[in-house]
Amino acid sequence: MSSTTTTTTSATTTARAAGSYDPARTTSGGLAGELARLETQAELSFPEELRLLRELGVTGTGGPLIEVGAGSGAVTRRLRAALPELPLIAVDIDGDLLAHADGAGAELVTADAAALPMETGSAGYVLLRYVVQHLSDPLPALAEARRVLRPGGRILVTEVDASCWGLADPWYPELAGVHAKLSASQESAGGDRTVGRRLTRLLAAAGFDDIALRPFATTSDGRPMEDFAPHLGPGRLQPLVASGALTLAEFALAADRWNRFKADPEAWVMLLGFTAAGTAP
Repeated sequence: MSSTTTTTTSATTTARAAGSYDPARTTSGGLAGELARLETQAELSFPEELRLLRELGVTGTGGPLIEVGAGSGAVTRRLRAALPELPLIAVDIDGDLLAHADGAGAELVTADAAALPMETGSAGYVLLRYVVQHLSDPLPALAEARRVLRPGGRILVTEVDASCWGLADPWYPELAGVHAKLSASQESAGGDRTVGRRLTRLLAAAGFDDIALRPFATTSDGRPMEDFAPHLGPGRLQPLVASGALTLAEFALAADRWNRFKADPEAWVMLLGFTAAGTAP
């Protein structure tokens, strides 16, 4: 399938301002750094995420699958490889970011998650991966997903919860305040890194049936610790220094502890995520 781009009349600037995700200010290195982070993130956890998608009802037929918040297409490309016959529509509010998904084997659509330019009852699946944590009110986006799904269609929402997202050994208690500032910064921009605990209730409020929640874990067993740098390394904190939310001393502390962690042959980490699913009535 060739990639095409459709631009809707959604107020992209306004909608972006309503969320907490800015690809140019998420990690060090600006947009280029974020593109690299998204690719590394997908490479790290997609096998486990795909296992759950299949367990929760996604097959190679019955599409299309609408991936809302597809961003650079890091997951889109992996979905295409895993499900080669399933029609894919990759949606993102940021057309410039979505342009990097060209060639991913999906139709590219620039649109707000709460105002999708698809006909009612036209989709078999809707996937929101690490999207609802950035929305001040996820219900309009979830209601819109329900609208475009045909009866019996499945919604899949993959998220984290900051309270149990990363388990590390050794653990450095002096970093608790630093990590709390990352969550606080996202919250101040309208996001919620503890949304994982509310996924099933959000799907119920949006009118979905047959709701299920499944965890998935990615660990450093058999993986080099550097693979976890996009999540645990100081690069995620550097934009907080630029904004004044984090001091240089706090950043230096985080960088030092990350270097210690990498150098420890006994260091171990587990990243825990959740996928919630529901059925459109």
